[in-house]
Amino acid sequence: MNRAPRSPLAPARFPDLPGIAGVRLASAAAGVRYRDRADLMAAEIAPGSTVAGVFTRSATRAAPVIDCETKLAALARFGPAEGGFLFLVNSGNANAFTGAAGVAAVRAICQTAGAAFGIDPGHVLTASTGVIGEPLPASRITDALGTLRAGLSESGAQQAAAAIMTTDTFAKGAAAEVAIDGQPVRIMGIAKGSGMIAPDMATMLAFVFTDAAIAAPALQTMLRTATRDSFNAITVDGDTSTSDTVLLAATGQAAAPRIDSARSRHGRAFAAALTGVMRDLAHQVVKDGEGATKFAEIAVTGASSAAAARKVAFAIANSPLVKTALAGEDPNWGRIVMAVGKSGARADRDRLTIRFGDVLVAEKGQVAETYREADAAAYMKRQELQIAVDLGLGRGAATVWTCDLTTRYVDINADYRS
Repeated sequence: MNRAPRSPLAPARFPDLPGIAGVRLASAAAGVRYRDRADLMAAEIAPGSTVAGVFTRSATRAAPVIDCETKLAALARFGPAEGGFLFLVNSGNANAFTGAAGVAAVRAICQTAGAAFGIDPGHVLTASTGVIGEPLPASRITDALGTLRAGLSESGAQQAAAAIMTTDTFAKGAAAEVAIDGQPVRIMGIAKGSGMIAPDMATMLAFVFTDAAIAAPALQTMLRTATRDSFNAITVDGDTSTSDTVLLAATGQAAAPRIDSARSRHGRAFAAALTGVMRDLAHQVVKDGEGATKFAEIAVTGASSAAAARKVAFAIANSPLVKTALAGEDPNWGRIVMAVGKSGARADRDRLTIRFGDVLVAEKGQVAETYREADAAAYMKRQELQIAVDLGLGRGAATVWTCDLTTRYVDINADYRS
């Protein structure tokens, strides 16, 4: 597979990620679609762990998504179960819109993987990313299980992150450490995503691990909240995928006390660190947006509610006219006004304030008296930008992140299947 040039917004290097006690990772080249590269990753999670998941709300969800939802619902209904877990992820083929064959492929993979790793097939959670509508060659995945098992290591995060890439130009990882009752707890995650990125998760996969001990209901609550403020607060192109999956595993092997409630002091401390890791990964996804050259934060304040602020923020972030203006380094603030007006949220022209960074652009229903286009044009040359909009109506606020829209995006998506 010919890789696109590395995104100009990419970090200088893959971060140094800590090993998580109770988690071993591996990658392998299964030849699902690509040749001469790893396209399969496994995460073996120790017995006694708890797992949570958040998934796409697409009406055309992929077979692996539906399987994961069913299994996690059963775990929630029947309570903790003995045994470990296995996350098994392939790139190149989404196993979406594949009908009964797709369901059968997931079942066969889980059965075979469970036997190979000594894990209950009901604890094997799969995810797939890639082309939609093509049958998944399950035997290529099952044939590679021996290689995966032999390669398991606590230090395999970078290779695992690379194995799940599709049109991504760089592997994505993030980590944090937080003290719980004076004891260190580690959090580490990897993700993939580049295009078909919009709220309700996006065509992105993320797998996060911690050595904290956390009750499953609290883990699910914290993951859902962190997702809202990270992966569900980004957009590249406004398209929602069939395959979005975020899985979080807590092994309980740190010395810190168990967290039973997301609202407890320890729960809040862990949740803040978890959100930081997931937001870092989400920002990396946007910075790897197909063809992206600009990373933009859209901060909306003064809305009638948080929901209204979010609606305005996404109207701006998803506007092709705004995104092409970012690409052209054009301080076309009229397009921001347009996006606010079309959002459907309450707005008052004469209370609206717009800023590009620290440049006051518009206020009180017109261009600001101090505004100089040369100042705004100079600001727009930066790689990372902030557009701030205050509606002057209330206390609602929301922040989302997006990228520009370039001709490179068209080039990538015009021949993605080829």
